[in-house]
Amino acid sequence: MSAVDQIVQEVLQAAKGGASVAVATVIRASENGPAVGAKLLVRTGGERVGSVGGGKLEEAIAADSLAAITRLPRIHVESVQYSADGERTERDGEIEVMIEVTESPVSLLIVGGGHIGQSLAAVGAEAGFSVVVLDDREAFANEERFPSADRVICGDITEELERYAIDGSTYIVLVSRGHKQDEAGLRAVVDSDAAYVGMIGSKRRVSTVLTHMAREGIAREALERVHTPVGLDIGAETPEEIAVSIVAEIIAVRRGGSGAQMSDVRKARIGE
Repeated sequence: MSAVDQIVQEVLQAAKGGASVAVATVIRASENGPAVGAKLLVRTGGERVGSVGGGKLEEAIAADSLAAITRLPRIHVESVQYSADGERTERDGEIEVMIEVTESPVSLLIVGGGHIGQSLAAVGAEAGFSVVVLDDREAFANEERFPSADRVICGDITEELERYAIDGSTYIVLVSRGHKQDEAGLRAVVDSDAAYVGMIGSKRRVSTVLTHMAREGIAREALERVHTPVGLDIGAETPEEIAVSIVAEIIAVRRGGSGAQMSDVRKARIGE
C-alpha cells in the first residue's frame, strides 16, 4: 500500500471513530522546496506516514500537526507558513502547509432523560453533536422519547458511565432527576478525559456536592473542571431555554469562545 493510500485509509478510520489524525499538505512551495501536494500524516502518538521533504522543515510541520491534534479548543483546518529551514512565520513564508485534523464525531452524553435532557438532546443534535442519553428508568430512556439521539442507554448510572468510552471528544451533562443521581454520575466521570463535564443545580446544591466530594479526597483540580451550575447566564427558565444555554456553553468551550455578547466583542461602528 502506498503512503497516500494509507493516509486516506487512516483518515477514513478516524472519521468513523478511530484515533484522531492530522494531515499536513504542502499547498505552496519555493522552487527548491517540497513538492506541492506532498502529504504527512501524524498520529496522536507522534508516528508518521508520508513525507513533506524531510529535514528541519518536516520536523517543524510534524510538531505543529501533533499540536493540532492535542490542543483544545480544536482547530480543524489551518494554514501555516514556514521558511525553507523550518522556521514558522506569520507571513511571506516560502512554504505554506494546510494542516487538517480528522477526529470521530463529537459526542454529547446526557445523563438524565427528563424534560431538560429531552430538550438538550434535540438542541445538541441540531448543533451537530452525536447525542447519547443515559437514564436508569425505562420510561425515560427509550428511542420514542429521544428520536434525535444516536443511542439511548437504560441502566445503572454509575455502572454505565464506568463502562462508557469517554475521551477528549466527549461532552457530558448531568441533568438527572435528583442530586443523588447527579453526584453518582459526577463521581464516575470527574477524573475522566472528557472535554467537558457539566452538572445542573442551584449554586447552593452544587457547592454542597463539590465540598462533600472534596472532603472524600477527590482532587480539587478535577472538581474545579466541572461546569456547575451548568450553562451560560441568558436568563433561561424553560427546559428549551436551559438546553440552549447549556449547548451554548459547550460550544464556547469547544471553540474557545468567550460567551460574551457579539455586539461587545465585535462592536459595529456607525459610519465605518
